[in-house]
Amino acid sequence: MTLKADLFFSFRSPYSYLAIGRYRAMAGEYNLEIALRTVLPIAIRDPSILFTGSPNVGRYIFMDAARSAQMLGLPFRWPRPDPVVQNLATREIAAEQPYIHHLCRMGQAAERRGKGLPFADEVSRIIWSGSTDDWHLEGHMRPACERAGLDFRELDGEAQDDATALDAEIAANQAALEAAGHWGVPTLVFNGEPFFGQDRIAMAQWRMEQHGLSRS
Repeated sequence: MTLKADLFFSFRSPYSYLAIGRYRAMAGEYNLEIALRTVLPIAIRDPSILFTGSPNVGRYIFMDAARSAQMLGLPFRWPRPDPVVQNLATREIAAEQPYIHHLCRMGQAAERRGKGLPFADEVSRIIWSGSTDDWHLEGHMRPACERAGLDFRELDGEAQDDATALDAEIAANQAALEAAGHWGVPTLVFNGEPFFGQDRIAMAQWRMEQHGLSRS
């Protein structure tokens, strides 16, 4: 029996990066299908939630993401460029966002092909690992797409040509996340139950094992 779950994911979330490889490995090892449900970062959806409160919030995220990556043995550096153009000192979100919308559309286009999980994993690595500056350029994105079994030009073109429909799908993902009882990422939803955070992966697996999760 193959179990099914949804992973709500943001390309700007360091915690999504810390989770995606493990969820991809889980889907490869077990009879499990995980659909990638890309959502816009909270900085774009509702910056008032994250960036208008205590300045300690941003500092804590930077510190905690870095130490979490260190504990997991994953390379980590804040992206260059940041997928969301933002003044981190003032927390102001720029009106022009040249990266995040197109990137999210590509992620959704990858999921249309059943390859959202590998796309998110490979692209997150070039965004967050610290090995790549200017991750958004074709010279970096194309090999990441190829490693995920996808054609960069095809995805890139679809993200441009079918932007309205892809944006509607991304908005539906956000509505589904809220309907499942959460707002943040990464959140895995299984049988209507949300598991929020990169530190809830073992718990999500435990719950799925109760429902017959088996190795493939």
